[in-house]
Amino acid sequence: MSEATRRVLVVDDAVTVRAYTRQVLEADGFVVEEAVNGIEGLERALLNPPDLLLVDVNMPKMDGYTMLRAVRREESLRAIPALMVSTEAKESDRRKALASGANWYLVKPARPDALTLAARLLTGRPVAGSAPMEIGR
Repeated sequence: MSEATRRVLVVDDAVTVRAYTRQVLEADGFVVEEAVNGIEGLERALLNPPDLLLVDVNMPKMDGYTMLRAVRREESLRAIPALMVSTEAKESDRRKALASGANWYLVKPARPDALTLAARLLTGRPVAGSAPMEIGR
């Protein structure tokens, strides 16, 4: 699979966050799709499973925790890595995200280098040349 074909589904109710995430990830060669809440995200993932889910916590209709628990119950989606990005910064929030099915947790606003590093690692893209940095916070 070429690097350009790695697809990320960004699920966030904030249009500015979706636009920022799209800009950062597309600049790094990812193909980005969007959903505005957990229900739409789950439906889009079921119709066309992405290579990575990037999910906000606080959204209307279905929050990110609920969405990830539903994703992990679906056989066709279970193995898709999930990156949760939220303004919630407590250790308990990170633990709750991981318990819900997230593979990685970043606090908003996510720095572009942390966002692309996490996306590369979770999708198996090379990260050679990346400078050491604090990740997951």
